[in-house]
Amino acid sequence: MVIDNDEEKKPLPSHIGIIMDGNGRYAKQRNLPRIKGHSEGMENVKRITTFCSNIGIKYLTLYAFSTENWTRPRSEVNFLMRLPIDFLSHFLPELIRENVRVKTIGDVHALPKNTQRAVSEAIESTQQNTGLTLIFALNYGGRDEVVQAIKEIYRDMNDNKLSLDDIDTNLIDNYLMTREYPDPDMIIRTSGEYRLSNFLLWQSSYSELFFTDTLWPDFSAEELSQMIDDYRKRERRFGGLKKGG
Repeated sequence: MVIDNDEEKKPLPSHIGIIMDGNGRYAKQRNLPRIKGHSEGMENVKRITTFCSNIGIKYLTLYAFSTENWTRPRSEVNFLMRLPIDFLSHFLPELIRENVRVKTIGDVHALPKNTQRAVSEAIESTQQNTGLTLIFALNYGGRDEVVQAIKEIYRDMNDNKLSLDDIDTNLIDNYLMTREYPDPDMIIRTSGEYRLSNFLLWQSSYSELFFTDTLWPDFSAEELSQMIDDYRKRERRFGGLKKGG
């Protein structure tokens, strides 16, 4: 897959966030167990990650497990907790070869110990890599992230590290889990749903939103390439007026 590098188009997005939805429906359409849909979805993570790495995307954030996903059937949750272990054990060598750095956002410490170990190993093994930063949102919720930031700000105010006048949007940015990364330029949701589902709520204020009916396991590099091409044709105004308007 080749990205169109027409000089008149704007640069590639630096940061893409994806709400990977539709694994269950993918399995249901094929009369397969739901967990098979999740397995196929994880295989697609490999394909999309490789594509983003190859074309020069700097940050890719994948909504892998939300704080609300704990309400799913226990058997499904248990399987989802094993997925990062299986995924990283097989894909980590390739991530290292491709110079991909693995990071996470979310309350990873609430995950099972073996899942935490697999994630920690991937982070440590790739920490010196300088290519694509692959960020897994694990046990993550946008509202919870903002609440945690407010608590940290309040503690620092009580410790006289901050005053009320210090608080602005830039300061809040620095208390979020994503403080190391730029805000997403693009947010993509698969499966035909039109909502953010608690994903990067603060950070997506000016993101370009893309929705597709394609289920996540079927979401291809070709479709992503088309979305990126569309993104590069858009004029991002960040609340301002259109040029000449």
